[in-house]
Amino acid sequence: MRLKNNRKQKLMDLGADALAEALLGLAAHSDEADDLIEQLIATPRENVQRFKKKLSSLKRSRRFIDWRGSAEFARELEMLLQDLKSGVDDPITGIELVAAFYEADNTIFEMCDDSSGNIGDVFRYDAKELFADYASRCKDKEKIADIILKVNQKDNYGIRDTLIDCAGNCLPEPDIRTMIAKLQKRADKEKDEYSKRHHLVLIESLARQIKDAKLFEKTRIASWGKLSTAALIDIARVYLESGDVETAHSWLKKIPEGETHQAYERDKLLEVIYQKLGDLEKLTELLYQKFRSYHSTDTLQALLNVIGHDKRDEVLANEVVNILKTDRLRESDAAFMIEVGKIDEAEKYLLKRADQLDGNHYGSLLSLAEAMAADNRHLVTSLIYRSLLISILERGYTKAYPHGIGYLKNLDKLATSVADWKEFNHHEAFKAQIIEAHGRKRSFWSKYEVQK
Repeated sequence: MRLKNNRKQKLMDLGADALAEALLGLAAHSDEADDLIEQLIATPRENVQRFKKKLSSLKRSRRFIDWRGSAEFARELEMLLQDLKSGVDDPITGIELVAAFYEADNTIFEMCDDSSGNIGDVFRYDAKELFADYASRCKDKEKIADIILKVNQKDNYGIRDTLIDCAGNCLPEPDIRTMIAKLQKRADKEKDEYSKRHHLVLIESLARQIKDAKLFEKTRIASWGKLSTAALIDIARVYLESGDVETAHSWLKKIPEGETHQAYERDKLLEVIYQKLGDLEKLTELLYQKFRSYHSTDTLQALLNVIGHDKRDEVLANEVVNILKTDRLRESDAAFMIEVGKIDEAEKYLLKRADQLDGNHYGSLLSLAEAMAADNRHLVTSLIYRSLLISILERGYTKAYPHGIGYLKNLDKLATSVADWKEFNHHEAFKAQIIEAHGRKRSFWSKYEVQK
C-alpha cells in the first residue's frame, strides 16, 4: 500500500499535461487503453449509449474467441460493465441494463470457448455485484423481483441464477415469498422434467435465503424424489442455518452407516450440531475420529479445545504409537510428527517405509527432506532425495532436469556425512544403478558434469 501511494504521488507530481500525453500515447497502441480514455472523458449519458452500442454489437458479432483469447474477452466484458457503472446512477435503469447483459448470455457464450471459466466469472461476480449495488439502492422492490424472475425464465448456461442467489440481500421476505409462489406456478405448469427442476432449484435458493427449511425440504423432495446423501446433507444444513438443530441432526441420521460420500461435509455439520446440543461425548468421539483419519495440528487443536490442552502429551504419545504400527506410508503423518516435535519418531517411520517413498509426490517429499536435513538426519534425507531423482529420470521429464541435478548434487554432499547406511545401498552403489538405468539421458548427465 505504501508503494502504491508513493507511485500515485509521483504520478500526480508529473502534472495533468504529462499524464494526458502518456495516456494518449498508450492508447495509440492499446485498444483497451483507448476504451478507458473514452470512458473517462464521456458523460454519464454517453457511457450509457456506449454500453448499449457495445451490447448490440456483441449480439450481431460473427467472430469466435478461442480459449487463448478468453481472458482478453473477459476484460472487454468487464469494461462494458464499467461503462454502465460510470454512466448510470438511477437504480432502476441500472438494474434493467444489467439484466440485458445477462440476457445476452446465449450470444456471448456461443461466440467463445470459455473452458477457462473467465467469461462465466464476469457474470457470476462482476455483473452480479453491479446488479446487487443497484438493487440495494432501489426502492421499488417489486420491480427488482420481477426483473430477477424474468431473467431466470431460462438459464441455458447456468449463470443467471446468480441473481436469485443475491435476492436475500436486496429484497424483504414478503417479496421473496411472492417470487417463490410465482416460481411454483411455473414449475407446476412445466411438463418437461428438466425445466420443472430449474424452477424448483430457484425456489430452493430462495427458501434457504429466508431460512425456510421446511420449504427447502419439500422442494428438494419434489425435485428429486428419492434423496441422495448429498441431498440429506443439504437439507440438514438448511435446518441448522434456520436454528432447528434437532431436525438437522435427524436428517443426518438418515445417512446410511459407513457412507463415505461427502463425509467431510457431514462431519462439519455434526461438529456444529454436537456443540450446540452440548453433547461433549459425541463431539469428542467425532473429533478423535477426524484427528485419526487425518493427523494435523488443526485436527489436534480442535480435539484439545474440547478435551483440554492438558491432554496434549497423552494424546500425542498414544497417536504416535498408532502411526508407527501402521504399514502404509502417509507423508502427512510424517509431516505431522515433525510439526509436533516428534522428529525421532518421524525419522524411524520414514526409514521403515523407505521403499514406499514416491518421488511423484514431490510437494510433500520436498518439505520432509528439508525438515530432516535441517536436523542433520542425513540418511533419511538422502533416501527422500533419491526417490525424487528417480521419479524425474524415469519420466524423462527434461524440464525438471535442473531439479534432478540439484537432488543429485545434494546426495553427493550428504554421502560424506552418512556414517551408517544400514540396509540401504551406499551412495556410489546407488549412483552406479541410476547411471546404468538412465545413462543414455545425455542432456541430464552433461549438465550434471558441468555443475559438479
